[in-house]
Amino acid sequence: MKPNRFRNSRVRAVAVLAAVAALGLSLTACGKSDSVHAENGVTTLRYLGWADQVTPPELAESLGYFDGKVKLDWSGTTTSGPSEIQAAATGQVDFGGAFAGAVAKLITAGAPITAVINYYGSDAKSFTGYYVPDNSPIHTAADLVGKKIAVNTLGGQNEADIHDALAKAGLSQDQIKSVQLIALPPPNLEDAVRKGQVDVASLNGQFQQRAVAAGGLRPVFTELDEYGGPINGGPYVFRNDVIAKNADAVRTFTTGVAKALEWERDTPREQVVAKMNQIITARHRPGEDTSTLKYWLSVGVPAKYGVISDQDFTRWESWLRDTGAIHGKLDPSKFYTNKFNTLAQHS
Repeated sequence: MKPNRFRNSRVRAVAVLAAVAALGLSLTACGKSDSVHAENGVTTLRYLGWADQVTPPELAESLGYFDGKVKLDWSGTTTSGPSEIQAAATGQVDFGGAFAGAVAKLITAGAPITAVINYYGSDAKSFTGYYVPDNSPIHTAADLVGKKIAVNTLGGQNEADIHDALAKAGLSQDQIKSVQLIALPPPNLEDAVRKGQVDVASLNGQFQQRAVAAGGLRPVFTELDEYGGPINGGPYVFRNDVIAKNADAVRTFTTGVAKALEWERDTPREQVVAKMNQIITARHRPGEDTSTLKYWLSVGVPAKYGVISDQDFTRWESWLRDTGAIHGKLDPSKFYTNKFNTLAQHS
């Protein structure tokens, strides 16, 4: 008997949508993908941006690292990595970036995407911390049981961080599940904990530095505490059909982003901030504010050129297993490739 290809594709689609729902994402605007547009040797890639921030691809394009071969087409703003990879998997955009655990979860469910380069993470200057008011009774991860924590999204790294911190403290799955995660836009997390709307706020990047500069908050723990040092947090992914039909463009994009990461790493901070200010000011997106850019400290990606490794995924194996995303041993080789990063050989 020949396989029922229509039925198999429907099964895969249902699995992907179920994983999307498990990640706490919206299923709106889910539909058939448009073809990537290429004209006169220039490939246009649709993507979602972040408010008040400059992403590595945006920086790469501004610095000329796409060599005039790739053009970015902003399709809107996101507040969630998992929603970005949902949009990529369902064809609303051509690439997206998210926490590596969320990428593994969606691919395991059947999503036709592949990770090509790390774009965020933590280093000695830039990392995620879980902050409370100075007078809070919360002092250790074990004190988070039953508390409300503001995060930028459900199903993302914050959820995995909290799960792993509580598990390492010897707490049960029921105790871990008692923690209530409240999803808020990144610029609003600090305000929520200061006003007492939540007990803890997950803060990173320029928003963390703004909060630290204002005073009155302290971290219960940070990524550096939990994982013993810097980590790669998440990669950009492309749909497999985009990769198959536009391999040269994917290679140009990936290598350009790798160059942009190293430019951020090697360029004096003041020049990076000035460049980001210039980019945000010139794009004229509604409601954007450049005031927090002055708190930018570092690239936050420890891997040179953003190279991906197995450990970037196996780090989240216990969270994936405990949340039912995987059964058995994790095979990270299914999730990524470095072959489109022409600088990977120098890492």
